[in-house]
Amino acid sequence: MKSYSDISVAIVGTGFMGPAHTDALRRLGVRITGITGSSPAKSSAAAASLGLPKGYPDFAAVLADDSVSAVHITTPNRWHHQMVTDALTAGKHVMCEKPLAMNSQESADLVAKAAASGLHAGVNYNLRFYPLALESAERVRSGATGAIHSITGSYVQDWLLFPNDYNWRVLSEEGGELRAIADIGTHWLDLVAAISGLKVTQVLADLKTIHPVRNRPVGEVQTFSGTQADATEPVEISTEDQGAVLLRLSNGATGVLWVSQATAGRKNRLSLELAGAKSTLAWDSELPNELFVGHRNEPNQRLLKDPGLLQGTARYHAGYPGGHNEGYPDSFKQCFRAFYDAILGIEGAAAYPTFTDGHQEILLCEAILKSHREQTWTAVAPK
Repeated sequence: MKSYSDISVAIVGTGFMGPAHTDALRRLGVRITGITGSSPAKSSAAAASLGLPKGYPDFAAVLADDSVSAVHITTPNRWHHQMVTDALTAGKHVMCEKPLAMNSQESADLVAKAAASGLHAGVNYNLRFYPLALESAERVRSGATGAIHSITGSYVQDWLLFPNDYNWRVLSEEGGELRAIADIGTHWLDLVAAISGLKVTQVLADLKTIHPVRNRPVGEVQTFSGTQADATEPVEISTEDQGAVLLRLSNGATGVLWVSQATAGRKNRLSLELAGAKSTLAWDSELPNELFVGHRNEPNQRLLKDPGLLQGTARYHAGYPGGHNEGYPDSFKQCFRAFYDAILGIEGAAAYPTFTDGHQEILLCEAILKSHREQTWTAVAPK
């Protein structure tokens, strides 16, 4: 049987996610051939910084390298459609950062191209790979929670709280018409679908742009680097900083999602509470190794992550024994583990997020944007 070391991967993109993917792949044992950025200089610098064997001068050089069997695309959203298309055409498996594309026309096209290629194509919705998120899904599937009545929660950050906070993601031409919902809200929505097995059928959204003008650095500042620009220029912003979304689910259940990138003190917190007829499950990404299990007629429980106490795919994706906490970087590793297990034909892993999943999230985004603009309940278009 083949092993992870038989896979060779190139990283595309040198920003925040490029090194995150590199670290996870290394820990998994996948061989990384090199990395490419927006210029040969950036590629070389990233390769040197990360200790990779090669800085590809451009994406074309990655595609021309016959030793590369898969590519991880971590570039700004507007490049995803063309890069994924080119990678599939070149016969490479693809793991793409979310959102998959800029709109549903692009994402539908990528779903069709991936299916026609016969290659594996995934979207990095890594948060579904926390062991206790997987355990929640196992409990729902087993019937332990009973019929789901409601799902509520939020995803909140503070890195865009001030008008001087700036990143390419705030520009609609770079990331799409939605930002907070597309960037982090889709993580929550994907997690809800993965745990519950339900689909969102209708949405009612109210979004807000707190800073319609932001101060863009003259030059470039790396995301989350803490570096301050010497000079700035004003730029108009149309993407949302925060928003509330009411949900109707495919089984008749209801839900509420709050998303914000301007909540002081919350660096990166996803919270989720699923209420069923038999029990409630609640999980918080700031306490990722604890799962609240609520009951009506017996004591509530607090399950700590321990492979010996977990079921099925949750046990498979728990990398360390009980008492040894796992966090954000581990979710990347376990997502990629599922992806490369599928490529190698290894059984036991959870299903990795596919292009179909990525397309569904974009359909949700478009329904949320339409609902906000029309201020009415809006149906999610079928896939």
